[in-house]
Amino acid sequence: MPWNNLFEDFLGRMRSHGIPLRLQLWNGKHFDLHPEPRVTLIANTAGSLRHVINPTLDTLGKAYVEGEIDLEGHVLDVVDIATRLAAAEGDDGRPAARTGRHSRETDKNAIAYHYDVSNEFYSAWLDKEMVYSCGYFRTENDTLDQAQLQKLDHILNKINIQPGQTLLDIGCGWGALMIRAVKQYGARAVGVTLSENQYEYAKERIAREGIADRCEVRLQDYRDVTGQFDRITSVGMFEHVGLKNLESYFRRIHTLLADGGVVMNHGITSTDVNSGDTPFGGGDFIDRYVFPDGELPHIALTLKEMCAAGLEPMDVENLRRHYALTLKHWAERFEEHSEHMRKLAGEQRYRIWRVYLAGCAYGFTHDWISLNQIVAVKAGGPGMNRLPLTREYMYAGR
Repeated sequence: MPWNNLFEDFLGRMRSHGIPLRLQLWNGKHFDLHPEPRVTLIANTAGSLRHVINPTLDTLGKAYVEGEIDLEGHVLDVVDIATRLAAAEGDDGRPAARTGRHSRETDKNAIAYHYDVSNEFYSAWLDKEMVYSCGYFRTENDTLDQAQLQKLDHILNKINIQPGQTLLDIGCGWGALMIRAVKQYGARAVGVTLSENQYEYAKERIAREGIADRCEVRLQDYRDVTGQFDRITSVGMFEHVGLKNLESYFRRIHTLLADGGVVMNHGITSTDVNSGDTPFGGGDFIDRYVFPDGELPHIALTLKEMCAAGLEPMDVENLRRHYALTLKHWAERFEEHSEHMRKLAGEQRYRIWRVYLAGCAYGFTHDWISLNQIVAVKAGGPGMNRLPLTREYMYAGR
C-alpha cells in the first residue's frame, strides 16, 4: 500500500483518540488530530512517516534524535503525546526483563558513556551540589536545591551515622553525600566512582573544602574496595549491576560492612513484579541512547537478593513521587537552558537528554518505574540493636 494510503489510514484511526497533535509534512501540509493541538510533529521526509504510522517511544525517539522528525511544544507535552500515540497503536504489556552482559569493562564503559559528557553539561540543570539522584521533597513547593540537601540529610539520618564513624559511598557521583557526611556529621568517608569526570570534580572539591584528611574519592570499582566500614551508602548505582549480579553485589556490601554496621541502598526499581521493562519501547530507547546495559529489578527481587546475601532489611521507603518531582525540575531546567545545552553537547545529545529527562518524569509519574530506599544490617548480627526502636530518629534533624 502506498505511503499516502497508509498515512490516511493512520489519521483515521488516530482522530478517534482525541490526541492534541498536529502532524506537519515536509511539503507544508498539516493534519490536526484534535481541534487544539499542543504539540507539532514535523515529518522531514516521506521516509520518516514509517516511524509516525508505527509509533513506539523507541521509534519516535530514534527518529527525533536522528533528525528525521522535529517536535515543537513543551517537552513534557511531547512525551505525553508520544506515549498516547504508542498506546493507541501498540500492546500495553510490559516487555520481559532486560538482561545484559556485564563485566568490569562493559560496566566502566557504560558509566563513562553516561556520566563523562562534561561536568558543565550536568551543572547546567542539576542543583548546586551536583546531586544526580532523586531529591526528597517536604512539600511540592520545595526548590530543587532544598530537596537535594534534604535527601542527603534523609539518607545520613536513616543510617544513623555518628561522629568518627567510617562511611563508604559506592558510586559517589560528584561527592555531595560523602562531603556532607564529613562536614555536617563528623564522619570519615571514602567514595568510589568509575567516572573520571566525577572523580576529578570530587577530588578538587574535597581539597577546596579542606577535608582531605577525612574524605577520599577513588577512581575504583566497588568490587576492589577492601576493609570494613561502619556505614555504607549506594545511591543510584545498583541499576548498573544487572539482575543476575544482584546477589553478588549485596554479598560484596555484606563483606565490606562492619559488624553492627548499617547500609542503605537507594535505587530505581521496576514496578512490574517480573522486573519487566518499561512499556511502549521506552526502555529500548534508554538502552540505545542513554543507559547501556541498565537493568531494573522489582522491589521484591531486590529484597530477595539482599536477604540471600545475608543482609536484613530494616526499613523500606518508596520515593517514586519524589523522583517524579525531581525529574520535572530537571526537565524544566534543561528546557530553560536549551540553547546552552545544544552548544555544550551537540544537537544529537541535546535531543537525547531532552526527551530522556521528560520521559523519565512521565514514567515515574505514571508508576512505570519506582525508587526505593532500603536500610539493612547484617542478618543475625548486632546491627539492628544499634538502630533506635522507632523511625522517629530519621526525622529529628541536625
